[in-house]
Amino acid sequence: MSSKLKPQFTATVPLSEKWFVALCPDLDVVSRGKTVEDVRRNVIETWKLFLETASLSEIKPRLIQETCIAQPGGTV
Repeated sequence: MSSKLKPQFTATVPLSEKWFVALCPDLDVVSRGKTVEDVRRNVIETWKLFLETASLSEIKPRLIQETCIAQPGGTV
């Protein structure tokens, strides 16, 4: 049985009155939409387009190697 590994990225979507903006720190890309579902679809499309068109030398430095979580004012 062959399984294909699918990349997973994180996007934050702050609430807004007009547009929802998805910020993806993993690849350093941004997308927007009128609804949360729109921005979800749009940011997935943005990820795909970026990964299809960017060179490996552009992608590699953007990928996060380590995740750190700290409270404001805390140390990492």
